[in-house]
Amino acid sequence: MANRQINIENLTMNEILKSMHRLGGQVTRKEICEDIHDNSNTISEDEVDKIKVSKKTGNKYSPFAWTLNYAIKYLIMTGYLTQDGRLLELSEKGRNVDLSSFDGARDVRPVVEEMLEKQKQGKASDSEQSNIDDSDDSDDSDSDEIEEPWRQQLLDALIKMNPKKFELFCRGLLTKMGIDVDEEKGVQYVADGGIDGFGYVCSDDYRTTRVALQAKRWQVKVSSPEIDKFRGAMDKFNAEFGIFITNSDFTREAVKTAREGTRIITLINGDQICDLVAKYNYYVEPVTTYRLKDFYLDKD
Repeated sequence: MANRQINIENLTMNEILKSMHRLGGQVTRKEICEDIHDNSNTISEDEVDKIKVSKKTGNKYSPFAWTLNYAIKYLIMTGYLTQDGRLLELSEKGRNVDLSSFDGARDVRPVVEEMLEKQKQGKASDSEQSNIDDSDDSDDSDSDEIEEPWRQQLLDALIKMNPKKFELFCRGLLTKMGIDVDEEKGVQYVADGGIDGFGYVCSDDYRTTRVALQAKRWQVKVSSPEIDKFRGAMDKFNAEFGIFITNSDFTREAVKTAREGTRIITLINGDQICDLVAKYNYYVEPVTTYRLKDFYLDKD
């Protein structure tokens, strides 16, 4: 079990660097996780999505989130990444790494183990100690992004809504997003647990674009055949692009299918629904709170 965890951490270090290069070098953990979910050829989407229940607390948690955080910690310790608040950045070393030959098991793991052993023996140099200290909190610095109860409460509420209320939610959210929903061809509830609709988007240069809309309330991921069917609805409305919303998520193949062809389909999953609800304060109320720093918690 320990060897498997070490192996997945090593693979994740490789994927983190590839992801950060794809995304421009300055990203959040959440953005890295989403990119690995959609684009990694090494780590499966099932591995990223896996949820377990703690035997100790009974709470749900994401094993990959912990793996990702430890992999990031090791990359910070060895100088490939830096961290500024919530943002992770590629260092000069990270920007110039040869991704085709980089190997976390070879290039990072032995260095980290040596640093931790020196720390244990109290012999770490000042520079090494600084890197270790800087990374000490990296594995839980985004814990409130990983565990925000209101997000799951929102998704649970959506799946329980009656059809009329769900339609109202979708119509309101689409309007907040700047879409003028057509009243005649507008949002209508359909038998498979979702809605279909049609609307218009007016850009800053007064160019109006036709958009087909679909939202599905599903317990499972939306697969690529559903994206293909939605393209048929786009043809029906002569839409120039489409927006497909789900409270769950999309398979990796669905993401690829949405990007194919001449008309791209924008995919919005449950996590992004939560982001949009927060962005537009749509039936939510922001709450300010505080978290005590170590000064109050240290036993000195």
